[in-house]
Amino acid sequence: MILAKVTGNIVSTHKNEYLLGQKLLIVKPIAIDKNILTITKEEIAIDLIDSGIGDIVLIVKEGAAVEQILGHSNSPVNTMIVAIVDDLEINESEVGI
Repeated sequence: MILAKVTGNIVSTHKNEYLLGQKLLIVKPIAIDKNILTITKEEIAIDLIDSGIGDIVLIVKEGAAVEQILGHSNSPVNTMIVAIVDDLEINESEVGI
């Protein structure tokens, strides 16, 4: 699982038939790199838990996990939002911030 921030919505007039009715969001993964919080490149994720712009979320980027959650392997999905993070605490002494 990867920590990420939701930064936008995707609006699409044409979708794969298995994505109809599904919400697609733009997420930016967050990482702790060299003792600094960094945000990496944006990605598109399917959202089944009703998260929104500005939310900190957990995403999975593994086809098998996504297939297991959806219950089939027909959707062209690799990244999925699986949880909204209510609170985040970083121990500065452990990461050297």
